[in-house]
Amino acid sequence: MTLVKFNEKTNRNLVNPGYNDIFDTLFKDSFISDRMISRVPAVNICETDDSYQIELGAPGLKKEDFKVNLDKNILNISVEKQQEETETNKQYARKEYGYDSFVRSFALPDSADNGNIEATYTDGVLKIQVAKKEEAKMTRKQISIK
Repeated sequence: MTLVKFNEKTNRNLVNPGYNDIFDTLFKDSFISDRMISRVPAVNICETDDSYQIELGAPGLKKEDFKVNLDKNILNISVEKQQEETETNKQYARKEYGYDSFVRSFALPDSADNGNIEATYTDGVLKIQVAKKEEAKMTRKQISIK
């Protein structure tokens, strides 16, 4: 008796040649794969000595579209934008950009000063700066060696 090693990658198309190609193209099609990706803007979060900074990339919106509120220690950023329907003679082959609505929530640490939060929206980026409490700010001190 001889053992023949079955290599799935090379031999699977020998059994039914078109079977795998159909499913590969179906799930790699941009129409389906675009719907599988979450439609929320990307966020950068960084910490400095004095504050926490949140940057949310959301181009194409106005500052009036955003609602930023604080509920206990949860910072909520939401957008509900109504699609304006305009009558034009454009026939799109594909139209991808635009957010209808989204919500991003962030749990602020205990060291955050909830009474000192500022938000600005410029060039498609919403920047939120959350100050730290005085006792939580990092202090640097030179230590002498004896």
